[in-house]
Amino acid sequence: MYLYGASGHAKVIIDILEASGEKIDGLVDDNPEVEQLQGYSVLHESKGMSPFIISIGVNAVRKKVAEKLKGVEFGKAIHPSAIVSPSASIHEGTVVMQGAVIQADVRIGKHCIINTGASVDHECIISDYAHISPHSTLCGNVQIGEGSWIGAGTTVIPGVKIGRWSVVGAGSVVTKDIPDGVLAVGNRCKIIKSLDVEMLIKIKRGGGVKSNLFVYWLHKEGKQDYVA
Repeated sequence: MYLYGASGHAKVIIDILEASGEKIDGLVDDNPEVEQLQGYSVLHESKGMSPFIISIGVNAVRKKVAEKLKGVEFGKAIHPSAIVSPSASIHEGTVVMQGAVIQADVRIGKHCIINTGASVDHECIISDYAHISPHSTLCGNVQIGEGSWIGAGTTVIPGVKIGRWSVVGAGSVVTKDIPDGVLAVGNRCKIIKSLDVEMLIKIKRGGGVKSNLFVYWLHKEGKQDYVA
């Protein structure tokens, strides 16, 4: 297995793969200054390599890298401590971290992150490139749109739908549907502003320092406390 992206998120995926007994062949990163991570060599060209997991935390960058890596297979990483229902489905490229719980008939798309200790209850649908941050709770029948980011410790009550490429701030309690392309935060969760979705999904490159572009943008907007 190869990892694309050599930063903090990759370190956690390395731990998952090692705990699962899966061989790690190496990492690839666009930043030429990064040469090794956790004892593994970091290369700067992906030609001829497969399968991959995209080890980049920023959803928009992960999408761009997936589109760039044409003709390769993608693996999955599920930590042995995660509890996953046999009726749940998890698609390629997705990572399920330590202590996560995924209940019956959950559907998780491609290249998602189910982060440490997150709880995803029955029949939730999580679309491609979404990120459910540490210790978030999705109650039953919640739907998360493509590329959306649910901040750490957020609770989403049953049946709520969150649109595409939205950000829900850390610690929020979401009791009503959230539309596409907004930043929402609070208990109870309120929309703060609209996001430039086209800007987010047009980020060109991933890995290394490039994976912090979305976080940089939030800092620039003065919203750095809303996502974890």
